[in-house]
Amino acid sequence: MKKNILSLALITIISLTGCKKETTTEETVTPEPTVETVDAITFNIDNASSSVAWIGSKPTGKHNGTITVKEGNFDVTDGKVSGGTFVMDMNSITVTDLEGDDKLNLETHLKGTGDKEAEDHFFNTAKFPTSTFKINSITETDGVSTVNGTLTMKDISKEVSFPAKISITDSEVSLVSEPFKINRTLWGVNYASKSIFDDLKDKFVDDEIELTVTAKATK
Repeated sequence: MKKNILSLALITIISLTGCKKETTTEETVTPEPTVETVDAITFNIDNASSSVAWIGSKPTGKHNGTITVKEGNFDVTDGKVSGGTFVMDMNSITVTDLEGDDKLNLETHLKGTGDKEAEDHFFNTAKFPTSTFKINSITETDGVSTVNGTLTMKDISKEVSFPAKISITDSEVSLVSEPFKINRTLWGVNYASKSIFDDLKDKFVDDEIELTVTAKATK
């Protein structure tokens, strides 16, 4: 009788121990969270409504004009501009403060389409017909958007940032920058620069060019 009781107890202990081991060896698998990707929506530049206004200065005054944005796009993700590119037609350089021969002569000089010697004075549009601005990021501080990107002109690329007002609707993206300045000599536009040539006296042109970007794009 005692042997039967001992055997039964031993069997019970072994069974409970086996169940306990089986329970502790079970693993709980937590499913990985799914990450939803949102595709960017592309808005194409309306070149009739997009341009870059410029102002160049010298001791005796200043000149101003425009350059057409011929093509490009904005990428919009989650309701914000996430990228984009503007391609500027350098052969569209226009002087708006002069008329007649004075206007034509300055436009020809800026493009470098006159005599061979003047080709590289400014933009040499025969060799470099376009310039490109690529948006790398847009940051916002105290409600002010800053566009950070890369400007490629005369095959030279430099980083440029400027403040801008950006508006986005279901059908349109609009960007209007505040006036900002770039140093033209960083892109090899050296004509009459007193930082490049030391014998100009008062016959120099300021290194800084003031720019204002206006760009509109639609789906």
